Amino acid sequence: MTQLSNRVAVITGASSGIGRATAKLLAARGAKVAVLARRGDMLEQLVAEIRAAGGTAMALTVDVTDQASIDKAAATIEQSWGPANLVFNNAGVMLPAAIEARETGPWEQQIDLNVTGAMRVISAFVPQLLKSAEAGATVDLVNTSSIAAQNIYPYFAVYSATKAYVSHLTRHLRAELGPKNVRVSVIEPGCTDTELQGHFQFPGAIAWLEGAKQTINFLKPEDVAEVVGFLATQPKHVNLQQVVVMPTNQAS
Repeated sequence: MTQLSNRVAVITGASSGIGRATAKLLAARGAKVAVLARRGDMLEQLVAEIRAAGGTAMALTVDVTDQASIDKAAATIEQSWGPANLVFNNAGVMLPAAIEARETGPWEQQIDLNVTGAMRVISAFVPQLLKSAEAGATVDLVNTSSIAAQNIYPYFAVYSATKAYVSHLTRHLRAELGPKNVRVSVIEPGCTDTELQGHFQFPGAIAWLEGAKQTINFLKPEDVAEVVGFLATQPKHVNLQQVVVMPTNQAS
């Protein structure tokens, strides 16, 4: 498939889960894909798989908590392929706990990665997105949020707040960038089977997760990747601002 053959795509959080699945999907549809994450060995494996399937990809080891790291990656991509015209701003972490546990380290980690990290990526790549739009390309900035941005879950207060930030940020960015022909979208997935749940340490959150798995058929990363692919292949004048994608049997 060559639906995206004119796209230069950047994916953060690409070493696993939704990011990894999205990289493979976009590459299979013809995009040049730059995959960014901290775990360089996993990125190299992903790039090898994409190339073996006939796609084009590069791996860039990046820490989104470090602006210089992101800026360096952005420069490398532009020098190699020209300015990016599709950015999937997807890196994140989920560390639930009771608020009275006062786990300030996980609070700060979630805020720095989910909020400030997302802003660092935007800072690094918006100039390229605007340059691509000025040249007439179809351009997308897609942010990963969560259904937790809308709904209430015990022990997920800080995580949910960071994702509410991302969702509301997206609406404001559309007001700024839409008139300049940059489409801005947010995806809010429900329960998705990724390694994020493997980071849970708080017993109440682990119990919640085990209960959810008994009643909900979780989304797969590939399901969310399909949404990214759908957004990117819409006609140039069409921008889906917010997409909520849920397991069929997850009520909220």
